[in-house]
Amino acid sequence: QVQLAESGGGLVQAGGSLRLSCAASGSFVSIIAMGWYRQAPGKQRELVATTTSGGSTNYLDSVKGRFTISRDNAKNTVYLQMNSLKPEDTSVYICSALIETSLHRTTGYWGQGTQVTVSS
Repeated sequence: QVQLAESGGGLVQAGGSLRLSCAASGSFVSIIAMGWYRQAPGKQRELVATTTSGGSTNYLDSVKGRFTISRDNAKNTVYLQMNSLKPEDTSVYICSALIETSLHRTTGYWGQGTQVTVSS
């Protein structure tokens, strides 16, 4: 069983910064990719940023230049550094991971989500 544990959400003023962390634990072969989604009330879940085991990254256009995703492979942890936060970034941020759970078998996992609120 694989679990994703998120931390780092909270309340911040516009222009401020937060860093989210997500650690994967359990029994698995490798982590193929990790990333962050967000979902605000009444809106669809959207991809914020992802990073693969090979180091490639992908960002939502509206966060490019403000958010940075990074990964510590030794700790099975992904981080999302969020700078210059805007009220429209307010959302529940949800960690995701694509994990090789056994040889040639991959499974997607979701975290519980952490609230980020940006006040104007």
